[in-house]
Amino acid sequence: MTSRSTTIASLLASSPVVLAPMEDVSDAAFRRVCRGFGAELCVTEFIRAEQMIAGAQIARRKATLAEDDRPTAIQIYGADADLLMEAAEVAAAARPAFIDINCGCWLPRVARGGAGAGWLRDPAAMVAMARRVVDAVDVPVTVKTRIGWGPESEMPIVELAPRLEDAGVAGLTIHCRTAQAGHTGDADWRWAQRAQAVVSIPVVVNGDVGSAADVVRALAETGCAGVMIGRAAIQHPWIFREARALLDRRPPPPPPTDAERVAVYRALLAANVAARGEKHGVEVTRRHVPLLGPMLATALRSQIHLSRTCSQVEQVLDGSAQLLGHSRTGVQAK
Repeated sequence: MTSRSTTIASLLASSPVVLAPMEDVSDAAFRRVCRGFGAELCVTEFIRAEQMIAGAQIARRKATLAEDDRPTAIQIYGADADLLMEAAEVAAAARPAFIDINCGCWLPRVARGGAGAGWLRDPAAMVAMARRVVDAVDVPVTVKTRIGWGPESEMPIVELAPRLEDAGVAGLTIHCRTAQAGHTGDADWRWAQRAQAVVSIPVVVNGDVGSAADVVRALAETGCAGVMIGRAAIQHPWIFREARALLDRRPPPPPPTDAERVAVYRALLAANVAARGEKHGVEVTRRHVPLLGPMLATALRSQIHLSRTCSQVEQVLDGSAQLLGHSRTGVQAK
């Protein structure tokens, strides 16, 4: 391994359970919450290359890393190798743990133009692009990708992984579905295992990791250096606390209380409003309603979605205490 891949391997050795980059989810506020539960290594929301180069407000928000927000990688995406190289140079100035190139986003608005998973349509161009980005910066560069673009007969990841390593890529994250599959069907972790077997750089397995037990199983079955958690963390960020306990062979931590769930939602609301303004901050935080748990999320979802201001959401959350009191009384009466 090169010194850069050794850096990634060291990060994963101490923090093998990684928070995935998710648009309007993996912001600084949510990274702080997840890091508090054990996700020591995080990746930012993806940042469009053109916005990074232009210094757009949205890019500055996404790429700003506070001292307590480290180690964090900055993820960039785009369809033009020249722009990705320039964006990586800008990102490197923030001194992230590493720069990650998004070659896995399957959403049509991204992939149709050649960005994200669109690179998988032309693996040779993808490798050439990665080499240019690696050569442009002095921090490690990783790639997050899928196992291929189309059907099973067109999955290049096992052949592609060594070529990316030869290009200087210091690590890979593999979402074990094709781009065309999106989030449908089951993620086949065997592809990450096959890729890890043919490279010396660390590979992180991603896709369908929904519990602490899945984390342990994914690491054991694939031999990969780490596991990346995405959607499961949105509704249950405590998964990082639970996974670390299992990996460290400690007793499982107690499940989050309803009061803890409400406190986490309040913290996210306050941080998002401070970072994005009240309107957008209130709207973005709604993505985290599931973390309130089945009962509270069901009872409060419609009121939270109808709330337009921070104070209105706070009033809804204040009412949860009364709701929980009624629920406990009802349980005791049975």
